[in-house]
Amino acid sequence: MLIKQAPARVLSRSTPLRDQYDCHSQGPIDQLLERAMALAGIGAWSCNLLNNQLNWTSAVYDLFGLPAHAALDRRQTVEMYTEESRDAMERLRAQAIITKGTFTLDAQIVRAAGDTRWMRITGEMTHNTCGDPVLHGLKQDVTEEKLRAETLRRLAENDALTGLASRAVYESRFLNRKSTASPVVPLGALILFDLDGFKGINDRLGHLAGDGCLRVFAERLSASFPDALLTARIGGDEFAVLVSNDEPVSSIRARLIRFHSILSAPVLWREHVFTIAATSGIAVPSDPYLYDPEELFISADATLYATKTTLQRSGVRSRLSATTR
Repeated sequence: MLIKQAPARVLSRSTPLRDQYDCHSQGPIDQLLERAMALAGIGAWSCNLLNNQLNWTSAVYDLFGLPAHAALDRRQTVEMYTEESRDAMERLRAQAIITKGTFTLDAQIVRAAGDTRWMRITGEMTHNTCGDPVLHGLKQDVTEEKLRAETLRRLAENDALTGLASRAVYESRFLNRKSTASPVVPLGALILFDLDGFKGINDRLGHLAGDGCLRVFAERLSASFPDALLTARIGGDEFAVLVSNDEPVSSIRARLIRFHSILSAPVLWREHVFTIAATSGIAVPSDPYLYDPEELFISADATLYATKTTLQRSGVRSRLSATTR
């Protein structure tokens, strides 16, 4: 049976909610209070559960990017939520209705213009003066708050110089993970890198030149392993890459060889031309789902330094060098 939805109550900017108040609305809101709330990006909303009739104050219209005189259809406004936010909102809404309780949710919407906004929704199950079941609450624009939080998160989780994941992230997501805990994505290999002759560049040309080497190395490493589970700078000139087991180990090793070849391409920094190289060590878990991260690190690190020792004993000098143009 198809039930026709009742027309939405439209709240204009010029007509405050208190002047349109009846037993089917959420209740009166003082005009001065509404304006003050709008300045803070906060608006009031209500939904009559008998017919899904919506009531919004002007700030909620602004948040959704809709004209203040636009008719409201709950089905259409719900479609503006991203899928994840829509599922969470409907779940919490249903729970509040059943328990006659409250809920709070940070939800993301895509406005008609195509831009995205974040809002903090608070809701409460109640009844109006006619006894109709009503959900009502506040919606606050928290987009700027989310952007600031994301910026702080990136600063905390990413190495400031290279943009790669920091050592703290590497340790928390991999090295300190319990060996009995199954990974979200099975691991194919851990690869460690150590730049060759990096200290010499710093000593001869200064830290700015050294920083330039690190940035170029990080860019080429990310480009060679774009699908890595994690790419991190774990020390001054030490890096780590976690590769999934989506490809055979032979393919991972082939990619590693190609990376070393790409890495050798010259780099111009001011009047100097750099040739960058690094030594690597790889460790492959016997079980991609169950392994000891610390044992893998020890194995990859031992392989790396065994290779570096062999190169030094064979008379191969540092492969990281600079010449003046």
